[in-house]
This record gives sequence, structure tokens and C-alpha cells, in this order.
Amino acid sequence: MKKLSAIINSALVFSILAFTINLTSCKKEENPIKFQKGTFPDSTIALTDLNSVYNDYNSTIYQLLNNIVIVFSSDRISTGEQFDLVQGVITYVFNQTDGTFGLGAEITQDAFLTKLLNAANTSKNDFGPYRLFSSEDGFEYLILSSENTNGDLDYYFLKNQPVYGTVLPAVSGPYSASLLNTSSDDSYFCFDLNQDTAYFSSDRDGNFDIYLKNRPADTDITAWLSGTFSTASKVEGINTTSDDKCPYIYKKIMVFASDRPGGFGNFDLYYSVFQNGNWSSPHNMGSDINTPYNEFRPVIGTDRDFTNNFIIFSSDRPEGKGDYDLYFRGISLP
Repeated sequence: MKKLSAIINSALVFSILAFTINLTSCKKEENPIKFQKGTFPDSTIALTDLNSVYNDYNSTIYQLLNNIVIVFSSDRISTGEQFDLVQGVITYVFNQTDGTFGLGAEITQDAFLTKLLNAANTSKNDFGPYRLFSSEDGFEYLILSSENTNGDLDYYFLKNQPVYGTVLPAVSGPYSASLLNTSSDDSYFCFDLNQDTAYFSSDRDGNFDIYLKNRPADTDITAWLSGTFSTASKVEGINTTSDDKCPYIYKKIMVFASDRPGGFGNFDLYYSVFQNGNWSSPHNMGSDINTPYNEFRPVIGTDRDFTNNFIIFSSDRPEGKGDYDLYFRGISLP
């Protein structure tokens, strides 16, 4: 009987111990996530693995989550003789536990982009690429400026169906954007958010100014760009007697480059806000971005899981690998 009682007591102790252990193991662990959203760093980062000892600038980005496909102009292929479009990718990660941010970049040889850029590059200089997808006709477009036989820059465009699976779509073009081209240098094209207004720069009046051209709603991009030349309008409140160029539109923000007086030296980056039907007086983006050297061709990106935006631009500041290099930085927009 005593032996049975001891067995029962031992079983009871074991049951209590097992219950306690199980209760402890079911206790909810502390949530390791300390940062619900990421923040792009407010320091300028050189995209070292994209940059070369040559000139690397004039980029466009095509973003899928935290993977940024970038196409930019570089004279590396010809070892400094002429500019061609090259491709790369930028990736980033944000640690929600400790708040650290990591950024990486590399030159790539994506099969479709190789096909596209081989069709776009010419035997002369190719600058200012801009990629977009049109939901109206289902085509992707690449618009760039290339030197013509007279040595002036003209707009050209290429188009393709989006890539699905392993079959590479056909690339059409390059076609002349005859609607916009003049006998002067026409470069750095972009659309607004709705793709109903194009912004670009040209020195058709002597110095570079920023122009706009409205696209009728019933005209697709191909037919519109291929149309007969007609005069574009200068953007009111933006231009000066200096060179104003490289516009890029993000929602209601325009960023661009200008060598107007009052900056930090040479070309600086500026922004303007569209409000009440007009663009505001431009604001210098400050010494956190601008230097006594040249800052050029800004583009803005976004990620809904981050508290701010990022900007990619080029600069010939002396700490780079070559003449112009590509840089990345987090920014807070108004």
C-alpha cells in the first residue's frame, strides 16, 4: 500500500511539473519587431559596385519592392570614348529588430534588358534613359536622347510587351520622337503620374530650360510621340537665365538640376511642389545633398514599408571612383 501511495505521489508531482513546464512554454514570447517601418538613411551612399573609373550618370529606375532595376548612361564600355546605356540592380534590406539598413548594388546582364539596350545604343552618345509602363496600350517604353548625324541630341523611343516567363518579347524601335525634336539639344524626358503631361529639357532658346507638353487622352504614347512637331511650353516659375534641366516628377514633386546663382556651386538639385495648379518657386535641396561640385539627374523612389523616400543622383564630387558617380540617399518630401 505504501508502495502504491509513493507511486501515486510521484505521478502527481510529475504531472504538476509537466503542467508547469507546458504553461511556461505556452507563454507568449516578446515581439522581436521594434521597428514597424523602415527608414532610408539620411546619409549619402555611393553606389560603389555600380560605379566605375569612368562617367556613370543619367539613370532611370524600375522598382519591384526592394529590388530596383537601374539603367544609366556610362562611357565605360568604350573606355571613355562615348556614352552607352548599361544596366544594374540595387537591393536593400531593413532589420525590424535593430533598425539597421543594408544596401547593395551590382552590374547585371539580364537577358531582356541586354536585348533592349542593344537595340537602344547607337554608335554615338546615348543619354537620359526613362522607362515606363503604359496601362493604356500594355507596352513598356524606353525613351532616351541620342546624338543625331549633326551631333545634336534628339529623343528616340523603343517599346515592348512586358516580360512573362522565359520568352523574351520583341523590341520595336528606336523610333524618332518627332513631336518633340528640334535642331537643338533635347534631353531628359519624363511623364507626370498620369502620363498625360511630359516634361523635358532643351536648349532650343539658347540655354537649357524645362518644358512641358500635354498628351491628349485619346492618343496613345506611340502615336503621340510620332506626331508632327509642335511647340512646347516652358514651365512657369521654374526656369531662369541659367541652365535648368533633368526634370523628374514624383506625384506632385518635381526635382531637377540647375546651375542658377545662389546654390552651393555648379549644378545643384532643386525641388518644386505642384499646388493650386502651379509649380512653386524652386527650393534648393540643401548641403546634405548638394556640394561645390555638380549634382545631376535626380530620380525619386518609394517603398510603402518605409517612412521616407529615396533619391538616386549623380555627382562628380572627388570622393567617387571616376568623374561622375551614382549616389543613393533617403529624403523626406514635403
